[in-house]
Amino acid sequence: MAVQEKRHVSYADAGVDVGEGARAVDAIKDAVRSTARPEVIGGLGGFGSCFSMSGFKDMEDPILVSSTDGVGTKLAIARLLDRHETVGQDLVAMCVDDIVPLGAEPLFFLDYVAVGKLRADHMAKVVSGIAKGCRLSGCALVGGEMAEHPGVMAEGDYDLAGFVVGVVDRPKMIGPERVRAGDVILGLPSSGIHSNGYSLVRKVVIEGRGLQELERPLDELGGESIADAVMRPTTIYAGALVRVLRAGAPIHAMAHITGGGITENLDRALPEGVDAIVYRGVAAGCGWDGAGEPAWSVPPVISYCVREAGLTPDEAYRTFNMGVGMSLIVGADDVDAVRDALGAEGLSSFVMGECVEGDGKGKVMYR
Repeated sequence: MAVQEKRHVSYADAGVDVGEGARAVDAIKDAVRSTARPEVIGGLGGFGSCFSMSGFKDMEDPILVSSTDGVGTKLAIARLLDRHETVGQDLVAMCVDDIVPLGAEPLFFLDYVAVGKLRADHMAKVVSGIAKGCRLSGCALVGGEMAEHPGVMAEGDYDLAGFVVGVVDRPKMIGPERVRAGDVILGLPSSGIHSNGYSLVRKVVIEGRGLQELERPLDELGGESIADAVMRPTTIYAGALVRVLRAGAPIHAMAHITGGGITENLDRALPEGVDAIVYRGVAAGCGWDGAGEPAWSVPPVISYCVREAGLTPDEAYRTFNMGVGMSLIVGADDVDAVRDALGAEGLSSFVMGECVEGDGKGKVMYR
């Protein structure tokens, strides 16, 4: 009776290319080094990442603040368009701008990349965007993981997750408890859709259109193509806002305008008994009539998506950022000083509303 020989199946035969993984690590080393801070101990390649806290001994009560997030279905559009250079900045923005509303300085960042089939050149583009986001926000990219998942994900698929840790001295923490009726709400302009609402964006402006149509300049988008407009990276505010806070700007609270739009996120910055009035039109009572100019500039790509989807005003303000990437709540007497401090850091701002006495839990109303 013949003995059947066992077949040889390598890890590569199973779909995991260890050599390509090593090439991917080599391809991102310079990008990671470009984000270094003095507190980082060691370098890329260890089992764990180390960060010294000795520089924060002067704080009265140092509090670590953390956040994790992803990029969501914007990645599906990145894959369709084969544009991967900016989604890493989106990832960092979603994390670091969620901790600065507590007054925290981002310290270090880690990423997790899951792919169906690892390509070193592809990963280098993604991680270069992550490194750029870390440089813009002032935090160090101290580590991460690239996981190849053959048989679980399609070859062209990938997903991203990010993790940030920051620090704030407890006496300098900001938040809803500082907000009072009479405070003024400032807005910082967004660069576009940022990283939320993309399931709707895909449905109404991407599906059914070929690449040639997506890359054609449109007058409605100010001469941009749909592809360029929807892939514009998310603005990162954290680096500049940390410097503004460090200089002593009297900011009471902040709201990062992400999923849920202005309505849900500004509500998170309000204490019980205080409501927010947001001026959606040029003057109180102007409202939304489809033709009136808003109180601030809405990026053309957002207006385009709102029209294509046929959204009502309330739906639009719960889906997209509507031109506001970050809201700040400040005392009425401090508006000019805070706006000047923001301008010194290159951040333009506009008055978008005010805080008033309310009933029970804070809520956002529009005029």
